[in-house]
Amino acid sequence: MSDGSLSQDEIDALLQGTSGSDFGGSASGSSGGISDEQKESFRSLITGTIESQRSNFSMLVSKSVAMQAPAAQVTGADQLTGRLPDEVVELSLNFTDGVTGRHLYILSSEAAVRIAGPMMGQDGVELDDAAVNALQEAFSQISGPVVTAIGDRVGKTVLTDPPEGRIISKSELELPQGEEFVALTYRFTIEGEDQAQITEIYDASVVTAAAAQTQPAQQGGGAGQQPMFGAGGGGGQAPNPFAGFGGAPDGGGGGQGPSVQSVQFPNLSQQNPSVEQGNIGLLMDVYMEMTVELGRTKKLIKEILGMGEGTIIELDKLAGEPVDILVNHKLIAKGEVVVIDENFGVRVTEIVSPMERVTNMT
Repeated sequence: MSDGSLSQDEIDALLQGTSGSDFGGSASGSSGGISDEQKESFRSLITGTIESQRSNFSMLVSKSVAMQAPAAQVTGADQLTGRLPDEVVELSLNFTDGVTGRHLYILSSEAAVRIAGPMMGQDGVELDDAAVNALQEAFSQISGPVVTAIGDRVGKTVLTDPPEGRIISKSELELPQGEEFVALTYRFTIEGEDQAQITEIYDASVVTAAAAQTQPAQQGGGAGQQPMFGAGGGGGQAPNPFAGFGGAPDGGGGGQGPSVQSVQFPNLSQQNPSVEQGNIGLLMDVYMEMTVELGRTKKLIKEILGMGEGTIIELDKLAGEPVDILVNHKLIAKGEVVVIDENFGVRVTEIVSPMERVTNMT
């Protein structure tokens, strides 16, 4: 709806936990439809993460990236595949905890090569397993701000599966069947390249869970506009925390005690993340030592002196356990060992919580 309002039938259906309207002609299924209001609420949430996504994207490809706020559409599997090229790259990061549902990115071969090439330091890179591995790493990082934003919205810790990528025909896409889902379309431009497109898919269960938690003050922020986020794009910023001081309804007059209240404190706390982000930008080019630790053990000096070629050292990790990822000798994440061409790598599977990181530092 252009004015964002719901009909009485739609309101009654939402109160019953289902949708009585047909949006886009898809089968209603057990999960019901996705209303325009839910779609716009969810799109607004994702738009607020675009600058963080763009920043991660730029660091991954080591080039300037411009990224447009997404267009959102409620659609079905048949309608979406009819608009895709025959060969695509599917990158799946399904939600498993906090909220559950399918979540995947779809790229054309050309868009996939434009992202994988700079990451691999090659021009004209072939779209092969090595390129898909690079894309898995890229979209694991790009999706991070989105996962965090959805977790903040639903008030839970939200986790996804490790990314899985594959080069397939569009008929093999693992789209939600028999129900509507939201497709977000991003347009991006990597420095020196033509504009390309990313399509992102969210299950109805994810969209409705996040949209159901919308606060009235958050609704309608920037819906319908698609600014380009680049070197200073600022959509979705928190309101000025000082906007209420000096313009009080009582006329702004003078020294009465009751006019000094703590009502503005929540806005001040909302502003802190953007202040921290601005300050931390000064440190972005500082190198830090990153170590991947397979395991540890303790040995007596006499055992160490007795070591020779062929000695087997038993570690404190079981086969198949995640390896520890340390930054400046502090644990920040866990992962699994992978092989990229002839080199070892590690795929991050778990980020250590801030509380655990603080505990490790003490």
